[in-house]
Amino acid sequence: MSYPVLKGASYVLIHTPDMIVQNGSTCNVERATNPDSEFLKEISNHIRNYEDVVNYIPNQVYIGNNRPEELKTFSMPWCNEKIEGSRNGKLGEIMPQDEFIALMQICDAFDLVKLSEEFINEVKPKIENNYPELMPFIAKLKGDNIEEGIELVNSHVAEGLYNESNFVGYIKRAHDVDVNLNAHTMFENLVVKASGVLSGIHLVRSSKVDPTSIDYVLECSEEACGDINQRGGGNFAKAIAEIVGLTNATGSDTRGFCAAPTHALIQASALVKSGIFKNVMVVAGGASAKLGMNAKDHIKKGLPVLEDVVGGFAVLVSENDGINPIIRTDLVGKHNVGTGSSPQAVMTSLITSGIDRANLKITDVDVFSVEMQNPDITKPAGAGDVPEANYKMIGALAVKRGDIEKKDLKGFVEEKGLPGWAPTQGHIPSGVPYIGFLIDDLTTGDKNRAMIVGKGSLFLGRMTNLFDGVSFVAERNNGVTEEANGVSKEEIKKIIAESMKKLALDMLEE
Repeated sequence: MSYPVLKGASYVLIHTPDMIVQNGSTCNVERATNPDSEFLKEISNHIRNYEDVVNYIPNQVYIGNNRPEELKTFSMPWCNEKIEGSRNGKLGEIMPQDEFIALMQICDAFDLVKLSEEFINEVKPKIENNYPELMPFIAKLKGDNIEEGIELVNSHVAEGLYNESNFVGYIKRAHDVDVNLNAHTMFENLVVKASGVLSGIHLVRSSKVDPTSIDYVLECSEEACGDINQRGGGNFAKAIAEIVGLTNATGSDTRGFCAAPTHALIQASALVKSGIFKNVMVVAGGASAKLGMNAKDHIKKGLPVLEDVVGGFAVLVSENDGINPIIRTDLVGKHNVGTGSSPQAVMTSLITSGIDRANLKITDVDVFSVEMQNPDITKPAGAGDVPEANYKMIGALAVKRGDIEKKDLKGFVEEKGLPGWAPTQGHIPSGVPYIGFLIDDLTTGDKNRAMIVGKGSLFLGRMTNLFDGVSFVAERNNGVTEEANGVSKEEIKKIIAESMKKLALDMLEE
């Protein structure tokens, strides 16, 4: 059996300090309910600068400059541990806010983003130098007189754009009465699209894939674009593909809260394995609403506001090349409707339902990637160390099954688990942050099998009380492709053609 492979991955962060205050849900709700609060007066004093964000070890892990295991050598909170980081990483980059605002205008197809002449003059050379891929769209960067934008923002018909606390532009609403096209929604959607585009650009760069060879895109963020007649109709995938230069691609959006990326990777694997498409990009932009989500707790604990970046990622799923890790499409785990919502039931369904089909033990998996949320962010907010809690539940399940002894539980967590390093952007931490490292670990590294686990809280949408989750197993490629095992696809076509020709000749002779 020939399985699809994980051929490349990219990860991006965008430092957005002004968007925390102007666009994050926590600050927006506070302004609406308690506009004179001390929190709103104080928050700007607790926001990190770009250099501190770059020199933050979890962020360097996210873009591939450091290994996750290195986090164990640093004392927590990690934000007190300064390192010398880099903007660019093996797997992506940390983009500053001014360039991201410019990228949002590049991604704007309906002339909704207005930026000042001064701002454009400062930022345009940076885009030209850093992103040659965007040159076909560079003409979209243009300055305007933005004075009228202040009144539009004050009257809530436009969303302000700020850099270093200065008003540099605004985003207009796309319709006078349609709430699905109001300025706030258009802002959020352009953040998703732009961060998805940046992720796609870096995937093309790092995987060295010909962008014209990518024939399908699956977008799996937690936002939804549409209008009054089809709220959430989409399509972010094709919108992102257009700017990245995937001229031979089509695509669609997949939604499933935090579990969506794993759902999308399984769908991509099925499309490739079936032969429908050869190269499928799974991509997700970030969520501006979650900026500063736990800022109140961070400030109370004397910490900086740690949710100060928008995240994004992209993964390339391709036909088996005999080199990259394979996705075992026959070992998919899933949380069924009838599974139940207890933590034990959820974990059992996700971890064991797949590997049981291959008579594997939990210990046969070398590493599990679960909800890889950065504990620097979650612990002060009272949510604990999320990855560690997941690994303890997997270990307890291994004990219950008899795969390990109870005394070995601590060692199991240490051996099979990883410290969390991803920003709390919902879908971004859910299993997928490890894939970039997985490709190395299962090719040139010492691991042979890994499991990606995505979990989602469907009850947040108020349509069901169900949890959700899916998982899949990736393995080291044995170097044997379908064609090496037997007859190639082209040879099969030739045999069929010759057989049909012989059959026709036989019928004529009769």
